Amino acid sequence: MGTTISIQQTVTLSLACFASGVFLGKYLFGGPVCEYEYEEESEEEESDDEGLEIDSSSLNEIPGECKMVLVVRQDLKMGKGKAAAQCSHATLALYKKISNPNSEAYNPNMLNRWEYGNGQAKVTLQVPNQEEMDILFAQAISMGVNAHIIHDAGRTQIAAGSATVLGLGPAPKSVLDQITGSLKLY
Repeated sequence: MGTTISIQQTVTLSLACFASGVFLGKYLFGGPVCEYEYEEESEEEESDDEGLEIDSSSLNEIPGECKMVLVVRQDLKMGKGKAAAQCSHATLALYKKISNPNSEAYNPNMLNRWEYGNGQAKVTLQVPNQEEMDILFAQAISMGVNAHIIHDAGRTQIAAGSATVLGLGPAPKSVLDQITGSLKLY
């Protein structure tokens, strides 16, 4: 009799095999097992929040857990997969900004608190429209919170340039709750 495994087990095994191959390729052969061409053109357009001065160093003094918050616009009526992709773009953009020494949002202390504190917490919330999203963005910037708005490239469901997701953090939970505490879960 054969053994049946679930899709989740198959995905887990595939990821484990891939990670093992990357690990072996890096440490046994001096480089990755596979190479691929990185396409310079991103799925998403650049955000208009580039160049804003964000000094989040004062947030390092605030104790407690840290998290990221992903705020999804509801008026765009994105499918779940599209929204998930947009949230992934936001998470990566926030991470790049806070971990890059050349970024205005660079804060290795906050990044370490988030990475090693409570499982890299992320919460997804909903906002009714772009106007409300822009208000949250302005509040975050004024409080020194790392923030990034994702704008869609317009190749699938959404018009080009549409602001889809606002990413905030990582930052102390207490600070992010001041900005997004009234929003409902997505």
